[in-house]
Amino acid sequence: MSVNYRACLAEFLGTFALVFFGTLAIATGGSITAVALTHGLVIAIMIYSVGHISGAHFNPAVTIAMLYRKTIDMQTGIAYMLTQLTAGVIAAIAHAFLFPMGSKVNFGSNLPALGVSDLNILILEIILTFFLVFVIFSTAVSKKAPVGWHGFAIGLIITVDIFAGGPITGASMNPARSFGPAIISYYYGLENSLQSHHLYWIGPILGGLIAAYVEKILNNNK
Repeated sequence: MSVNYRACLAEFLGTFALVFFGTLAIATGGSITAVALTHGLVIAIMIYSVGHISGAHFNPAVTIAMLYRKTIDMQTGIAYMLTQLTAGVIAAIAHAFLFPMGSKVNFGSNLPALGVSDLNILILEIILTFFLVFVIFSTAVSKKAPVGWHGFAIGLIITVDIFAGGPITGASMNPARSFGPAIISYYYGLENSLQSHHLYWIGPILGGLIAAYVEKILNNNK
């Protein structure tokens, strides 16, 4: 089975938009309201724009959950994840090139608040991503869901997650969202750019897998 390059391009555009606009909202000193709405709205917009082409994952944790549920094949899943991570890095490079003020906020990196332990980061990222992926499966994947509301619902849960978890962990829920800014911050030698970075992979992936399993039981899906 060959890779669907149109779908990969759709994943690139969606992930790039999320990381680019999301990090800019942080770098320009936006309030938690501005940051949460920027992330939620750009995801909703891109879901409605390219979701019919790729499924609008824009997130390796979502793709891994889809692989677990066998809604996509392994070759597509790997291509999606590589595309998402690449888009995150390029978006962070564009941010650094256009707006060097990113040095004040590590180019919008997801970083824990002062005094937040690794265990707290892990637990919160699991919970936040659980609800994101649960909503995705319940609204975008389930055939029992109302038609046409999935982008709105997914955008809203991202907004809620960032309102609640953003001040604590940065509310990543997405390894690609964390990876790009962290790598570019590290390149520029910014302090603590990779602090607890592995947890922004482990937490979302675990949360997504748990959500995929729970939604499967709840909606009696195969």
